[in-house]
This record gives sequence, C-alpha cells and structure tokens, in this order.
Amino acid sequence: MATTSTASPPTAWHAAYPAPRNTPATIRREDVLDMIKQSAKTSSRDYILVDLRRNDYEGGTIRDSINLPAQSLYPTMPTLYTVFKDAGLRKIIWYCSSSKGRGNRAAGWFADYITDQGDDQMKSLALAEGVKGWATAGDEYVQWMIEYDAKVWSSS
Repeated sequence: MATTSTASPPTAWHAAYPAPRNTPATIRREDVLDMIKQSAKTSSRDYILVDLRRNDYEGGTIRDSINLPAQSLYPTMPTLYTVFKDAGLRKIIWYCSSSKGRGNRAAGWFADYITDQGDDQMKSLALAEGVKGWATAGDEYVQWMIEYDAKVWSSS
C-alpha cells in the first residue's frame, strides 16, 4: 500500500522575522551608476551597496559592494545602522539577483529600522532589477563589476 508523504516544505529563512511594515523605495541602476562615477571623481561617497546573495553569489558583483547574505541581516541591523551612521552614509542600497525578494525585504526592514530611530537623513533603497539587471544592461555597467563572468549572465 502506498503512503502519501505529508512532509511540508522547509520554512523560508525570513519567516522567523516580521514582514517589513512598508514597501521599500527603489533606485534605478542609472542613478546608482551616476553616483559611482561621481564618487570615483571625488573619492568621497555617502552611500554603500550591499549584495545580499549567499548560495547564488556568482557571476560577479558591483564594484565596491559589500557581501552580507540576507540570512544574517535582521539580527545585525542595530550594529549595521551604527556603522553606517558613523561612516556618514545616507543611502544604503540593497540588492540580490533580481531585488524582488531579498533586496526588497532587506530594504524594507532597514527602512523600518531607520524610521524607528527617528532618522530622516538615511535612506534604505532596493536596486531595481538587482545585479542581474546591472550585469545585463551593457558594457557601461559591466565595467563597474568585479569578478564578472559573462557565462553566468548569458544563461540566466
């Protein structure tokens, strides 16, 4: 007699945390590229790019980004906020492959945290279309990537 498996799928990692209270703002890659080019000229910047990929971290990333897998973000937000604030950062730009899941969730959580601190200077933003949108937008964007692997992006 056949038995039916009743095992439920594993719980998503983010289910352990509350949903963001607000829909996060997004920023277009064109605007980010302008910011990167401007900071390259002046050697100062008021933003940071955060790549949230973990298991799917491949194909390269946007130059000068930090890699902070989304799974470790929520419990570290107070420390990250302090570090970012002390560094004078005003725009925290989060992204994953598409910025439709982790990128939006991280931007939302961090925007909520910023609001809870009463901070009206710092902004939490999701990079529209994520790193995939960046890597497939043409040479002007690819030249601002490190460890770029065209094979990864041509097959996605």
